[in-house]
Amino acid sequence: MKKLFAICAVSVFFLVACGGDSGNNANSDEPESSSSVKSSSSSAKSSSSVTVATSCKTEKKDNCEYGSLTDDRDGQTYKTVKIGEQIWMAENLNYEERNSYCYNDSAEYCAKYGRLYTWAAAMDSAESWSSNGRYCGFNKTCSSKNPVRGICPKGWHLPSDQEFKTLFEAVGGKSTAGTALKSTSGWHNEGSGTDAFGFSALPAGDRETSGRRDADVVFNNEGNGTYFWSSAEFDKINAHGLCLKDYHGDAYLDLVRKSYSFPVRCIQD
Repeated sequence: MKKLFAICAVSVFFLVACGGDSGNNANSDEPESSSSVKSSSSSAKSSSSVTVATSCKTEKKDNCEYGSLTDDRDGQTYKTVKIGEQIWMAENLNYEERNSYCYNDSAEYCAKYGRLYTWAAAMDSAESWSSNGRYCGFNKTCSSKNPVRGICPKGWHLPSDQEFKTLFEAVGGKSTAGTALKSTSGWHNEGSGTDAFGFSALPAGDRETSGRRDADVVFNNEGNGTYFWSSAEFDKINAHGLCLKDYHGDAYLDLVRKSYSFPVRCIQD
């Protein structure tokens, strides 16, 4: 099987789809998790009114604006970071739910990378926590409305395409966003990043399956790349995800199969 990241490129069709989701930054009705933000950092407004963040982390210092959130469903605590005007999880979600997996079915990878979720699980198609992702999944279409809490803790939600695009601009543009967002170690082929804003994206890999039978399951790309699910649907088979690779310094939204399983990074409401 060809590696998924060998074809991690934006097609003409996806360019059209990428511009179709305008996102929605309205607050959710869900109560917030216990969270705190520490210290502060400077930022500036870009010409498009996106707050451009100031690089806050180098090999010798780390002045990023961190906080924490505790998921009241299982008590796990996650590091958070403010980038521009957005507050992101600085670690991958590790909440265990149906249709979520550890890389190679090994608990040590969940401890390192968090869990891998199908798009249906990421969207909470079963309505365990909210109704905005109802019936979203493989081989079906849905009419979700942003923000979609999905699998995220209370007060947080699955990022929309627009929220990912805002992140790209906040860290200097998508052509260099991959380098800025990737962790400083763990990536193959000298592909580690600067982690200049404390996002610390790890090369968690993925779980690949056609969605029609479990016998074709393959775990791929640990060390080589990662995706993070978006709440944006393309069609009944595919959804959007943020793509980061070891051999490129850019970051972009790509078209990926809903039956595959990827990490989740939540953004605060």
